[in-house]
Amino acid sequence: MMREKAKPTVQIDDDKVKVTRWDFSPGAETGWHSHEMDYVVVPLTDGTLTAEMPDGTVVENKLTVGASYVRPVGVEHNIINNNDGPYSFIEVELK
Repeated sequence: MMREKAKPTVQIDDDKVKVTRWDFSPGAETGWHSHEMDYVVVPLTDGTLTAEMPDGTVVENKLTVGASYVRPVGVEHNIINNNDGPYSFIEVELK
């Protein structure tokens, strides 16, 4: 299934952090990727994002504006916006 790609906008990329805003239209996805750094996600929208995992499992993540979470280096997944409206978050990668 071909989905629209989420739009990444790099806001900061220095020697300590990379900060990217991700904007998803309904149905958009990041595409499969593996995180090369530990990272923090700060939701800008309430909603649920779907994470497809390498082992074939699918995880529904309910996110709330401002309720940040952290993940370690090496996480591999595809993130999909299955909400009826747009979804956005800030990703802070720690170098």
